[in-house]
Amino acid sequence: MDTSENSTSKETEPDGESGGAGGPDAPRRRGWRRWAMDTRPLRRPAYRRLWSSTIVTAVGSQLTAVAVPKQIYDITGSSAWVGYASLAGLLPLMVFALWGGAVADSMDRRTLMLVTNTGIAVTSLLFWLQAVTGLGSVAVLMVLLALQQAFFGLNSPARNASIARLVPAGELAAANALGSTVMQTGLVAGPLLAGALIPVIGLAELYLIDAVALCVTLWAVVRLPALPPLTTPGSGRRAGWREVAAGFRYISLHKVLLLSFLADIIAMVLGMPRALFPQLAAETYASYGEGLALGLLFAAIPIGAVLGGLFSGTFSRARRHGLMVIAAVVAWGVAITGFGLSTSLWFAVAFLAVAGAADMVSMVFRGAILLSAATDEMRGRMQGVFTVVVAGGPRLADVLHGTAGSAIGPRAAVAGGGLLVVVATLLLATATPALRRYRV
Repeated sequence: MDTSENSTSKETEPDGESGGAGGPDAPRRRGWRRWAMDTRPLRRPAYRRLWSSTIVTAVGSQLTAVAVPKQIYDITGSSAWVGYASLAGLLPLMVFALWGGAVADSMDRRTLMLVTNTGIAVTSLLFWLQAVTGLGSVAVLMVLLALQQAFFGLNSPARNASIARLVPAGELAAANALGSTVMQTGLVAGPLLAGALIPVIGLAELYLIDAVALCVTLWAVVRLPALPPLTTPGSGRRAGWREVAAGFRYISLHKVLLLSFLADIIAMVLGMPRALFPQLAAETYASYGEGLALGLLFAAIPIGAVLGGLFSGTFSRARRHGLMVIAAVVAWGVAITGFGLSTSLWFAVAFLAVAGAADMVSMVFRGAILLSAATDEMRGRMQGVFTVVVAGGPRLADVLHGTAGSAIGPRAAVAGGGLLVVVATLLLATATPALRRYRV
C-alpha cells in the first residue's frame, strides 16, 4: 500500500481546535455512553454550524423530492413520466458532481457552497412559482429538476470535502455518522411530513417550505470560516475536465480509494432490491395489505440506518476503517439474502432494517476513508466521484433487479443478489488486501 493511503490530515482547524481520537478531548466513555452516538465533532463550532443546517435541509429537500413526482403524475397520470423525470435529474447530477469536485479543489469551498445553495434555493422558488400559477407543464418541471440537480452536483463535493478541514482525523468517522444519520432521518420524516401536509396546505407550499429551509443553510454557510485551497498561491489550478481526469488517475493510483468505491458498487448494484418492492408487496406480502407492505418495505432500510446512526458509538471510534467497510458490506449482503428468503413481512422488514444499519456503517467508514486517504487538493474530486457512485449504483440496481425479478421471480432475484454481494466482497477483500489493512 502507498504510504499516502495511510496518511491522515495534519491540517490546522479553522476554529483553532485540535485533538484526535485518542487526545485529551476524547475521554473513555462508560456505561450506555459507549453505545450512544459519538458527538465529539459537535464541539467544533464550524462543523456544528454545517451539521445544524443539514438537519433542516434533510427534511426540506425530501418535500421537493415528493412534490415533483406527485405533480408530474397529477399532470400526466403516467408513472412512466415520473421515471423519465428521474432520469432527467440523474444526468446533470452525475456530470456536475464530477465537474463540481474539480471546482471544489480549485476555489474557496465556502464560496462555492454559498453560490450553489443560493442556486438550489432559487430553483425551489421557481418550483413554487410554477405550481402556484397552475402552469401545468411537465417540460418546465423537468428543466427545473435538471437545474436543481446540477446545483446539487456542484454543492455536494464541496460540502463533503470541507468536513476534513473542520474536524480532526480521529473524528471523521463520528462526523460522517452524525451527517448520515440526519440525512437518513430526512428520508423517513420528509415523505411522511409531505404526505401529511399536501391535503392540508397543498402541493405548491412544499416547494416554498424547502426554499425557506435552504435560507437556513445559507445562514449557516455564511458563518463558516474561509476554506481556500491549501496549495501554494499562484499554482494556477483550474477546474476543467483535465482536472476531472486527473481525479480518476488519482483513484487508480491509490488502491484503498478505488476499493472503497468498488465495495459500494458491489453492495448497491448487486444487492439493492427496491425495484422489486412493489411486486413483493403485491404478491408475497399481499395478505398483510399491499399498501402497508409497500410502505414498510420502503421505510425499513432508512429506519435501520437511523438506528445504526443513533448507536454509532459502538463503531465510530474504530481505527480499522477498511475492515469495517468489508464487514458492513458482507453484513448487508447477508441481510438482503435473509430478506429474499422471508415469507413473513415482519421478518422481511427486520432483515431490511439490519441491512440499513449495515449500510450506515459502510457509509460512515467509506466517507472517512475518502477524507483521510486523499489529500486536500483531491478531496473535492473524490467526493464528486462518490456522489456519482451513490446516485448511479441504486439506479443500475433497479434495472438489474427488475430484469432478474421478471425472469426468475422477485424472491430468488433478491436472495441471489445478496449472496453475490457476500461472495464478491470476500473475493475483493482476499485478492486485494489494501482495503482490509487500511486504518487511521
